[in-house]
Amino acid sequence: MSADTLLVITTFPDMKSAERAARALVEQGIAACVNVLTACHSVYRWQGKVETAMEIPLLIKTTRPRYAAVETRIRALHPYELPEIIALPLTAGLPAYLEWIKKETEPPCVVC
Repeated sequence: MSADTLLVITTFPDMKSAERAARALVEQGIAACVNVLTACHSVYRWQGKVETAMEIPLLIKTTRPRYAAVETRIRALHPYELPEIIALPLTAGLPAYLEWIKKETEPPCVVC
């Protein structure tokens, strides 16, 4: 069960856009939970120059089958040309919590 559970990490440039993305992912049913963290200072190389920025990290709990939808939604909402979007598989976790993530991100049944 945990092999299909993912932690997706991204950052947004400000709290307003981060909260908008978090709400959209959960409302759309492609993330069970999104933690919107406090601002962090990022240092990175972009187009040959070292840059710095304050960014808002998001920790997104979803499943492997929903990853493509999460990535598509983040890209649609993100102002960056190349947003950070990385997914880490969860190898362990509280079984009831992992089951909750799976249940919350399952597509609605149309023939039930």
